[in-house]
Amino acid sequence: MSQSLADMRRNYAREGLTEAQAPEEPFALFRQWFDEAVKTEQVPVEANAMTLATVDADGRPHCRVLLLKGLDTQGFTFFSNYDSAKGEQMTARPFAAMTFFWPTLERQVRIEGRVVRVSPQESDAYYQVRPLGSRLGAWASPQSKVIADRAELEGLLKATEERFSDTQPHCPEHWGGYRLLPDRIEFWQGRPSRLHDRLNYRMIDGHWIRERLAP
Repeated sequence: MSQSLADMRRNYAREGLTEAQAPEEPFALFRQWFDEAVKTEQVPVEANAMTLATVDADGRPHCRVLLLKGLDTQGFTFFSNYDSAKGEQMTARPFAAMTFFWPTLERQVRIEGRVVRVSPQESDAYYQVRPLGSRLGAWASPQSKVIADRAELEGLLKATEERFSDTQPHCPEHWGGYRLLPDRIEFWQGRPSRLHDRLNYRMIDGHWIRERLAP
């Protein structure tokens, strides 16, 4: 290594986050931060990229990066293969956590809660606006399953293309959306000397409670 890991650090000094800047419920603040991230973050960073954490039936945690595809007052929506490893994990333990990190803005948002599947109609509506290659890929790839090599995957795609050569692919039953229904959302704003601002929202008896956490 050309640089010691112990010496790698960044001093966050862009701006702060005070209670006066934060609304009583977290969705408005998330939308504000997300809109700013869309305008600010540069390629290859995608503002809607998030790390999704799940736990399997044995209690082992798993993380991967996905893209957020929907946001409303219910929660945060993403799509995947229901038979994938994460799909099986969320079936066994229907809770998850997601983290957004926007380095240009020196911000992070952590979200935790219960996960439910969206309706088939909502899954189909999103599936139909995906690029054709992505729609075919949802049929072709046995996500998370062991395959022999790249050639096997390309063969599966070719067979799928032939299957749908005369018609548009429809949404597979094994593919669709999940919505994370949050009961905790933490907003982290980097500050100098690691004395970061952390505003945490918790859902208590149907109402959001806002509190400041020590960095």
